[in-house]
Amino acid sequence: MAKNNEKKFDRAALEGLLLKRFFYAPSFAIYGGIAGLFDYGPPGTALQNNMINLWRKHFVLEEDMLEIECTNLTPEAVLKTSGHVDRFADYMVKDVKTGDIFRADHLVKQVLNGRLDTDEALANGTFDKKKVPKGKPMPERLSPEVKAEYETVLESLDNYQGDDLWKLMQKLEIKAPETGNDVSEPKLFNLMFETQIGPTGQFKGYLRPETAQGHFLNFKRLLESNQDQMPFASASIGKSFRNEIAPRQGLLRVREFTMAEIEHYVDPLKKDHPRFHTIKDLELTLYPADRQLQGAGTIRMKMGDAVAQGVVNNETLGYFVCRIYLFLVRIGINPSRLRFRQHMANEMAHYASDCWDAEIESSYGWIECVGCADRSAYDLTQHSKATKEKLVVRETLPEPISRDVVVLDIKKAVFGPAFKANAKYVTGYLETLMVDSETWDAAKLKDLDAKLKAGNGSTKIIGTDGNEYVLTNKMVEVVEKTETIHVREYVPNVIEPSFGLGRILYSLLEHVWWIREGDDEARNVLSFNPAIAPTKALILPISSNEQFNPFISQVANALRREGVSTRIDDSAASIGKRYARNDELGTPFAITVDFQTVKDQTIREDIPTIVSIIKDLVEERITWSDVEGKYTAFTGQEV
Repeated sequence: MAKNNEKKFDRAALEGLLLKRFFYAPSFAIYGGIAGLFDYGPPGTALQNNMINLWRKHFVLEEDMLEIECTNLTPEAVLKTSGHVDRFADYMVKDVKTGDIFRADHLVKQVLNGRLDTDEALANGTFDKKKVPKGKPMPERLSPEVKAEYETVLESLDNYQGDDLWKLMQKLEIKAPETGNDVSEPKLFNLMFETQIGPTGQFKGYLRPETAQGHFLNFKRLLESNQDQMPFASASIGKSFRNEIAPRQGLLRVREFTMAEIEHYVDPLKKDHPRFHTIKDLELTLYPADRQLQGAGTIRMKMGDAVAQGVVNNETLGYFVCRIYLFLVRIGINPSRLRFRQHMANEMAHYASDCWDAEIESSYGWIECVGCADRSAYDLTQHSKATKEKLVVRETLPEPISRDVVVLDIKKAVFGPAFKANAKYVTGYLETLMVDSETWDAAKLKDLDAKLKAGNGSTKIIGTDGNEYVLTNKMVEVVEKTETIHVREYVPNVIEPSFGLGRILYSLLEHVWWIREGDDEARNVLSFNPAIAPTKALILPISSNEQFNPFISQVANALRREGVSTRIDDSAASIGKRYARNDELGTPFAITVDFQTVKDQTIREDIPTIVSIIKDLVEERITWSDVEGKYTAFTGQEV
């Protein structure tokens, strides 16, 4: 029924219901509110907590992960090393007259979608002429070529950055939507909240934009906790903060939100997964990067085929894409409105070698709710270089192996006196020639050696202070040698599924909401999966007769002892209105105590059986079809 309701979806009606029942509401509302900040009420809090509990079962328990919790405050040095200080930014533009700020890509999307909607309304005769501003001409139908261009741009918009984005905006004549004014050239805006740690104001920090860095900094402890065995995964659930440019769209774009992230550490030479066979035949809707650029649309593929054909980079990445799909469907996301879109080259994060987003369709369009990235060895390598701490896995080889290596021999007796106090800046340059804290980059060293030979034993380099220095072959020597290896050391690669729980929660609310048409009035219904419903069972007496009270208490106490959240509704409203009220809260089960209960102490089954059924339904041991198949339907009272 919720699926059949998609075509007549009324977002304003759903948002009114969510506010009425206090699933969530704007923060600081009585002070006027602040965009992008929301408070969750009792049902919203319970819904998110139940989603988190199911996430823990689905991932942490079933995949045997190590769960951690790290601080929200992060020193600048950490985020400088990870690249967030320099790169964690979006493009913003301003209305040149009013100063109103927009995120550039969102503005393009808003304007083009508006033009396409207007064209559709003109085509079917539903365009409201009253919406045309006074003095403005009536809009005209788009040509097929222009319409196709807009649709292609919308599908590949994430691939436009910097100058390309500005040229696109100029070509499409993108204006501020409310005023029609020109907008400024896109400028990068860093999305992190800056703060000071300590009373002096000298120790700069940020509120973390993601939970991942805490995993990487604790890698050595996590590896030890896993008995130095690979592969393994760590998981965390916590708050992240992003200073969004112009947050709109409710829970879909906020400045403070809950993330659930996994960092799965894997040998870069062994990215197969031992459980891949369990999901290889799962068929998903995929949207590869090449098809986005061609405007060719999505494809349906089995994950086994996607990995075999190189559409998805490796088995471990493909395995987690499938596990993400299974989790989202498990909580109630409509699988026909779920797809996985691959990042295009220009939008790929600086740390990723491949990335797929789980996008969920809502009234706002296709929205990224989960990212699944192969972060390669970027983070551990960067932190290792910055701290000189070895973040590696050591694997004893069954047989020693010999290999040719290239190393840099630094002649300290000459090097130190030549540069004196500036030696640290030249050393900083030399460290850029390393893969990690102990491994030299052979290609870079050979390039340095070629420059030394071309310069008759000397070459100019730029130190980390920005100054020029002369390096000679008396100070350093590039040496090729053969070494025997008994223990292999490597920096693991990381596969990272990252969940934005607020976005998933809102998408779920749209997917499970529908209208029950009745004789008297339409009724809102939220059809949650019992495992995540805020309240699992409603207990209510058929009337206000005091004889019902002992049985209400007995059922409620029994359910609560079993950990099943229960609500008693013995208000004076009619039983129909009480049912309707709890339909709006998404309560899946109702237990009605009546005079038959007083007579035989049952609710058409004895109370322990009822409690057992509901507990098994909530814990996903049985389905409602199982209940219908085993128990006789109630058709009428005996008394």
